[in-house]
This record gives sequence, structure tokens and C-alpha cells, in this order.
Amino acid sequence: MEQTTPAKTATPHPAGSAAAAGPTANSQQPTASFEPRIVAFLCHYCAFAAADMAGSMRLQYPPNVRNVRLPCTGKLDVLHILRAFEEGADGVMVAGCEEGSCHYLKGNLIAKSRVNYAKTLLAKIGIEPERLHMYNLSSAMGPKFAAIVREMVERVRGLGPSPVSAARRGVSR
Repeated sequence: MEQTTPAKTATPHPAGSAAAAGPTANSQQPTASFEPRIVAFLCHYCAFAAADMAGSMRLQYPPNVRNVRLPCTGKLDVLHILRAFEEGADGVMVAGCEEGSCHYLKGNLIAKSRVNYAKTLLAKIGIEPERLHMYNLSSAMGPKFAAIVREMVERVRGLGPSPVSAARRGVSR
């Protein structure tokens, strides 16, 4: 697996935006300076190419995401997802080819099944399943990739630090 980091800069939230308003009533109160750490497992042919296109188009999205390129998301094991959380990720996103368009035929369907199973495991150990999400992209969806990153960062920011991440950083939830 090859790890890359985006070279994007975050833009501040307008005072009236939903992100500036703070977390919803159902979410935990995040710390004032909390910036979520998100690991993105990306398929080489589609999602990683979409991320590359977003960069080539100079689209702005938060720098909170660390991309990990996989030959196919079907190669992603549940243990990789859990290890990302164990190592301090506040959220994990998996992005593969669009359904029916996998270069390895059914890899994205296998990944979807594993992501759903990982969500049940996260719930059992006290980590919100909303911290993990799977997306399907084509290689021509650079703008959608940037939007997905923004969406994921805002979702995790609203949830606050993960219990594992907070313990590693010495932050109270």
C-alpha cells in the first residue's frame, strides 16, 4: 500500500455555516481545536485517480485526509480498518470503483461487505459506526472526491475525537 498526503489547504468556515454552528444535539461535544484525522483507502484505478484529478484541478478540500492507495478496495481487510482507528484515526473512508465497474470485477462489492461488517464491530466496541463510510467513484469524479472529503471531515468533526484517538492524544471527550 502506498500512502500519499494531499497538498491542499483548508478554508475557514463562514460564521453562519452549519460547521461553525457546532455539533448537533445527538453528537458528542468536540474539543475547541479539534481537527479530525481521517484515513482514506482508495482504489488505484478510480478513487485514487479521482483524488489525483481533484489535485490537478486545484480543488480545495481539507488536508485532514491521508490517502492510502490500494490495487483494489477488495484487497482491504477489516483489520486494516480497525488498525487505522487503533493508530489514532478519527474516521476512515473507503472509496472504490462505481458498482458494476470494478476493474477486478467484484472487489468493490467485497469491500462494501467488509465495511459494513467493520461498522458492526465498531459499534460493539463503543466507536460510532458513522466514523466509517464507503464511497463509489469513477476516475473522472475529481470534484465529487473533494466534496466527499469535505463531507467526511465535517461528519467526523461533529462527532468529535474518537475514543481511541482521544485516549492517545490525552484529550477528554
